[in-house]
Amino acid sequence: MLTAEGQQYTITARASEIDSRTKEYPQIGYTFSKKGRATDMQLAMVDTSVPLSGRLVIWLMAPHKALFERLNAYGHHAIQVTYPREWFGKMDKLREPGDDNHFSGLRLEAATGQDHTDLIDIAKPDGLMERAYQFVKYLEKENPEGNWKQFLSPDGKRLDWDKVILSGSSHGSTTAARLAKHIRVARVVMLSGPRDQTERWQSENSATPPERFFGFTHTEDAGWPGHHYCRSWLMLGLNQFGPIVNVDTSAPPYENSRRLTSSADVGNPKHAHGASNPNKRSPKDANGNYLYEAVWKYLYTHPVNSTGKPVPHEKRCRRHLDTQR
Repeated sequence: MLTAEGQQYTITARASEIDSRTKEYPQIGYTFSKKGRATDMQLAMVDTSVPLSGRLVIWLMAPHKALFERLNAYGHHAIQVTYPREWFGKMDKLREPGDDNHFSGLRLEAATGQDHTDLIDIAKPDGLMERAYQFVKYLEKENPEGNWKQFLSPDGKRLDWDKVILSGSSHGSTTAARLAKHIRVARVVMLSGPRDQTERWQSENSATPPERFFGFTHTEDAGWPGHHYCRSWLMLGLNQFGPIVNVDTSAPPYENSRRLTSSADVGNPKHAHGASNPNKRSPKDANGNYLYEAVWKYLYTHPVNSTGKPVPHEKRCRRHLDTQR
């Protein structure tokens, strides 16, 4: 289905219809439909009425039109891709004692469709990377006005990942970061994440330069007092690019930092985990405007070469930190 509003295009299509090689994984709860509703529907949006950035945001969570509208306003193309990620809640209990690389392989296999763990077996057509590539090829034909072809490699056989921004929230932000360690991308935006607080992959060599990783979370999110995000940000080396900055008391460019937090009132601490992206849980001002509009624009558009000054590891972030840089 394709709808157009002025020069903004919204395209939806099922992954199983785009690529006949795709399959379900009922053993981990991933199917193409549930209770008669398609669950493999994918979303793409672009607004050709604004100057385009030449960047494609791949969102690793459920469709998010409110976010995509903002990404389009920044000049970005945006797609959301479905892929077998339901394993996450089922695999934690299978972790072997002392295994600090458990989720690393799971995330990579789900993202790449290549063999990185014996716990799951995801085929290439079902990995995030191939699903994204097939979706962009589909969009090239279905929405030529959107110029999706620019995100394909010169030979047309893959995505041009140097033009891709990987992004997600929570579980999606963690997989985005893991994939970006594996392949070089233009930018990573991690909302309420990454987590994987018992893993070591965050400190391993990275195909994507560390200054391209941007994180934002709320301090009432359980991952913050638990030191999970703080630890991951240090392991990713983000203290090289400035201090942790609270956006409630500062303004863009937030000391050019890659580590942003907020303590704004969200009403209920249970809402804090979802507050980092535009939805009903994200705080608003007295006029009903989102408090984080400038934050989102910064995260997705701030020049990656403009960085803050290095700072030492914060003491509060060192809990369970098992690596030094």
